Amino acid sequence: MTHAPNALYYGDCLAVMREMVPQSVDLIYLDPPFNSDRTYHAIYKDETGMPLPDQLEAFNDMWTLDGKREKAILKLPVQLREAGIDDATVEFWRRWLDALRVSQPKMLAYLSYMVERLVVMRDLLKPTGSIFLHCDPTASHYLKVMMDGIFGHENFRNEVVWKRTSAHNRAHRFGPVHDVVLFYSAGDQYLWNNVYQPYDDDYIAKNYRYKDGKGRLHRRSDLTGTGVRTGSSGSPWRGYDPTTAGRHWALPSDSALPDWFERPAGYSEMNVQERLDILDAQGFVYWPKKGTVPSFIRYLSVMPGVPVQDVITDVDPVPSSGAERMGYETQKPLALLERIIAVSSNDGGVVLDPFCGCATTLEAAHSLGRRWIGIDIAIHAIKRVVRKRLRERLRLVEGTDFNIGGIPRDIEGVQDLWQRDPYHFQKWAVEAVDGFVTTKRGADGGIDGRLYFHDPAKESLQSMTIEVKGGKKVKIDVVRGLSGVLKKDGAQMAGLILLHPLGKKKASNFEQQAAADGDLVVLGKPYPRIQILTAQDILNGKRFDTPSPVGRKAQQNLALPPQG
Repeated sequence: MTHAPNALYYGDCLAVMREMVPQSVDLIYLDPPFNSDRTYHAIYKDETGMPLPDQLEAFNDMWTLDGKREKAILKLPVQLREAGIDDATVEFWRRWLDALRVSQPKMLAYLSYMVERLVVMRDLLKPTGSIFLHCDPTASHYLKVMMDGIFGHENFRNEVVWKRTSAHNRAHRFGPVHDVVLFYSAGDQYLWNNVYQPYDDDYIAKNYRYKDGKGRLHRRSDLTGTGVRTGSSGSPWRGYDPTTAGRHWALPSDSALPDWFERPAGYSEMNVQERLDILDAQGFVYWPKKGTVPSFIRYLSVMPGVPVQDVITDVDPVPSSGAERMGYETQKPLALLERIIAVSSNDGGVVLDPFCGCATTLEAAHSLGRRWIGIDIAIHAIKRVVRKRLRERLRLVEGTDFNIGGIPRDIEGVQDLWQRDPYHFQKWAVEAVDGFVTTKRGADGGIDGRLYFHDPAKESLQSMTIEVKGGKKVKIDVVRGLSGVLKKDGAQMAGLILLHPLGKKKASNFEQQAAADGDLVVLGKPYPRIQILTAQDILNGKRFDTPSPVGRKAQQNLALPPQG
């Protein structure tokens, strides 16, 4: 697949990245989920202002060592060897992962998930490309071991520490105030742009203590460097011989000369003593009253600042309110992403964020003139990004400034999704009707998702359980099962989504069975407790009939044509 930036994709980043062109990306930044439920909680709270339902946590525990994840772990050694990872590293991982299976099964599930994707990311990077993985100390040391094996320890460039908050009180330990960003390159010839931070006031006050006649701040710096040289750089000037001190003349670079320096013709071809004469004549050489060692007068106005360091303390977290805030607890500030993108990509370069979430990376890339690709597995996040980030903040137009992929537009696309990935079809169906997908099955096995809605008579959000069926032979027992779910789950409503439409007689029987559970009445309006939709209904814009569903406003405002 050729992905034409700028592009936003709905789906598992593993599947999307496997279809991308190898060596097509200049920079990858990822802030992968660990405590995934926090993101969903933040979206709910921001969208509704309502107390969050207790059941929600059951829908967001991604890191379970279930059968599907165990199968992926068993395949990992083969996949790693096929990717060119050396046998010794693969064997180390195999033994380490076996140990984690006993001691930290959730960490094992998370690491295996990440390794699958990091291997593909490595192949997407251009030879000059770089990857920045943002994480907290919960898993950073585990991830570094994995990245050393995938990208090569020799390509590890930095562990960048970002001080994300000023203080945290923790009993019996130091307050956790930082995140970690692991920086690797694809190889030795990686792109790097020098980026500078402004000097702080204390540094300026301490080092730029002098002013010239026009009030311009400057400091006095050495005109010599260590080591003896032959030629004019080692010859005496104005009575001072640097060789006697084991040094040589080290003239300032052109970038250290201000714009009022009058450069004579042939300046760069002159010998050292001739250039020193010109610098002295124009007032750029300081002669101390005692001693004969001259200094260069270096002006603050021409200094670029402090080169970026691996401890970042000058980037504040995203304010709790304001235009930049998108409702995610773990949202990263634009300034941080702009710094990363500036140092490791050029104008027109391609920036990929495989877990784009609230899409700070995409906005930062766009503001710096880069092309971008964002991927997210939650359609709620895609809706939110399109509405709040791309349309409202950046004033971008779908089809002109960016494209959206991965969302089925017709029944053939839905059927293809079912054939390729039944779970992702289920996920699409639930999220398309404003529901949230569960990763934990109930004892009845009949809850694939849950849609929340507001009943003014209730203090918290109420819910509709959702079951999705992709097969052609769906029995009426499914509807009876939903009736049972209503009785023991605590949900007020239940919905059934079918890939294939029912025959006329069967549809009549299903509707009759569904009607047996009656209606939920809210503010005098009846809502059928059990409802049925087909995939085609969803594509045509039909939704379950519920009171004030969470996310419906986002669906209406989404910059997508009706799905059909």
